[in-house]
Parts: sequence; C-alpha cells; structure tokens
Amino acid sequence: MFDELGTKLDSALGKLRKRGVLTEPMIKEGLREVRRVLLEADVNFKVTRDFLGRVQERALGEQVLKAVSPGQQVVKIVHDELANLFGEGRPTIGKATSGPTVILMVGLQGAGKTTTAAKLARRLARDGRTSMLAACDLQRPAAIEQLQTLGRQIDTEVYAGEFGGDPVAAAREAVAQAREQKHGVVIVDTAGRLQIDDALMDELGRIRDAVGPTEILLVADAMTGQEAVTIAQGFDDALGITGIVMTKMDGDARGGAALSIRGVTGKPIKFIGVGEGIDDLDSADPERLAGRILQMGDVVGLVERAQVAIDEEEQAKLQEKVLGKGRFTLEDFLTSMRQIQKMGPMDQLLKLIPGAGKMKIPAANLDPKRFKHVEAIILSMTPEERANPKIINGSRRARIAKGSGRPVAEVNRLLKQFKEMQKMMKQMRGMMGGRGGGMPGMPGMPGGMPFGR
Repeated sequence: MFDELGTKLDSALGKLRKRGVLTEPMIKEGLREVRRVLLEADVNFKVTRDFLGRVQERALGEQVLKAVSPGQQVVKIVHDELANLFGEGRPTIGKATSGPTVILMVGLQGAGKTTTAAKLARRLARDGRTSMLAACDLQRPAAIEQLQTLGRQIDTEVYAGEFGGDPVAAAREAVAQAREQKHGVVIVDTAGRLQIDDALMDELGRIRDAVGPTEILLVADAMTGQEAVTIAQGFDDALGITGIVMTKMDGDARGGAALSIRGVTGKPIKFIGVGEGIDDLDSADPERLAGRILQMGDVVGLVERAQVAIDEEEQAKLQEKVLGKGRFTLEDFLTSMRQIQKMGPMDQLLKLIPGAGKMKIPAANLDPKRFKHVEAIILSMTPEERANPKIINGSRRARIAKGSGRPVAEVNRLLKQFKEMQKMMKQMRGMMGGRGGGMPGMPGMPGGMPFGR
C-alpha cells in the first residue's frame, strides 16, 4: 500500500533533507517535484493544488527557513498536511443514544461490502462491542450465503433476509431483533450495482429512512483510482455518507484515490482493507497513514497486528525462554515463526517498522515459500533433534534434507543461523543480568527469522 507513492515522495523530499540551508527557490523547486509525484500517483488535481498551497505557505515561514534542520522541518510539514488529507484525529464508529447502533454498508458491486461488514464486526468485537450482521442484499443468494459463512467464522449472529424479498423490511426486522437480543451494533449489508443508478439509490434511501443508521459507510475499491472519488460523490449526494472504507489497499501502490477522496467529499476514511484475511481491516488513523506514506513506519499498527495474531499464553512461555534461563529450542523457534506469519506477509510487516522499509532485503528472503521450507526442515527432525540440535550429525542432516525435500545446504544454513541466534540471546541475557529483551528480527517477539542465505 502506497509503495510507489512513498518511494517517489521519499526521493523528492530527500533532496530537501540533505541541504543545510534552504532558500525560497529551493523549497519551490522541491515542492514542484512533490506535485509531479502526487499527480503521477493519480491524486486529484484540485486536492494536489490545495495541499501544496498549504505546505508552501508553512514552509516559507521564517521559522522554517532559519531552522537548524530546515529540510526536516519541511518533511514534518508535508507529514502534517498528508495527515490532514485523511481527516482530523483517529476515526471512530459512533454510538446510538438509544437502542443498537446501526451501520449501513453501501457501495458498488464487487467493492467488498459483504467481507468488509464481517471484518468490521470482528474488529468491533475486539473492542468489546457485540454485533449482529444483517444480510439485506436479497438479489443475490450468494451474498446471503457468504455473510452467513463469514458470521459462523467469526462467531457472530447473522439475520438473513429471504432471497427475492423486501430489503427494507428485512433491515427493519434485523434491527428489531438486535434490540430484542441486546446487541450493541447491527451491520447492514446492502445490495450493489455495477454502477450508480436511480433504483439502487432509491432502495438504499428507503433502508436508511427505515432504520435510521448512526453510520453510513461507503465501501470503495481503491483499485478503481479516481473513479472511486466520483462514486463517493454520487453516494454522498444521494445518501449523506458519514465515512469511507477503502478496500484492496494492499494492491494499490499509488494511493491516489485514498488521498483524494476526503479532499473531494469532505468525509473521512475510517478503515482500510489491507488483505483478504478476516482481521485485515486497519483503522485509518491520519497520523499513522501519513507516516506509512513517508516510510516512517507504523509501530502502533505493528502492535495491533501482534495483539490479534499472537497467543498471549504461548508468547509468555517463549518470552520466558528468551529472557530467562529456559532453553530456546527449534520447536520454540517454529512456534514463534508461525505466530509472526499470522501477522501478515513479511514485506508488509517490515514497512511498519521505522527504517526497516528501506532495508535492502532480497525479495527471495521475504518469499512466504521460504518460511514453508524452514517449517518443513524443522518438522522433518525428531523431537530430540529439535530440542538438542547439537546431535544432528552428517547422516541426520541428510535424512532431514530428504524428508523435507530441501537441499542439505539449507539444513546446514538453518542450523548455523539458529546456533548464532542462541549465542546472541545468551549475550543479551548476560548484558541485562539475565533479563534480555526482544527478538532478533522483530521487536518484542522471540525467535528471529531466517533472512540470510
């Protein structure tokens, strides 16, 4: 997400960072380069013009020109104004003053409304808010079945309207049932079309009037570029949306739609879909998104992923072995590696660590297949070998290689890296008086990852 935009912006701003003194012509030249980058990223022309106008006005202030590090000051201004493009403050989901909070999910067909509805229910459950899903897209039986399947997956009740029935009556009945059963939130999944038409807007308008939603969230496909902005305007004019969920952000390297949509509609992006998994819905915190674009990382985002993916009890056991006197084995290493994999693709995780996104790690070392190979090697060992790798001699290595389908050289490399990791942990415990800290490779987690070749 934002890969192409982030790389080009970093390059454009890098020229300003390196200068010990900045003059007005230098700033204007640097911002011309930023303008080119934003337009190439498909950011709306008017949004780009207004954004650069605000940046230039602040950057040409006397305090910046005379600052000890004027280049960094300009980067800070760009960061602040990028954050302003996404909204003001951390986005939240409102609460109804009485009865359940109703969230109406709207958008075109194929944008990901149904999946996003389930992802949102999952996220709200982590925040302690019980939800009920309402299947009110009654034109496609697959949509009803999909929501029911997702509901079972996340252990959330689904009210399913009847195929071909009245979606307005179904939505009204779903809210009444949620009120009866004391659910705090009802997330209403609605029908979509391939494009905006009067029949769709009339149906959605009647559902809105029937259930009085607290939130009307537009689910917009980031891959459609500036078309997403036009779609958002159309839905806002007809329904008065309260926020936007950008889906498929993991496949949108440019990010122009995400940067443009609030500037054009005035409505905040509340969540972003960053993958196909049920937990792959991130809060669209303006400060954090700006940090990601400028390749400053997102530590909060990394922690949130860890909290969702990692088993606390298992983590405590591993942490004790890393920090205390316990013996860290290949079995423990396999456990920690599997936990990290649950957090998402390694290339995405590195971008959340400040500075790590710029590390020149070969793409092959971040390939998910590489982790499967390591897993296969460890699983081909006996329990005794995993607990005490020192006993793995030449014949055992050959057997492990054959069992895992990997070359002996890979088995040797893994064992060497694991031995080095154990030495590092021992040194850390010694320096910290028996209480070391953190995992080599990923902060706050034990284990490490086999990057080297």
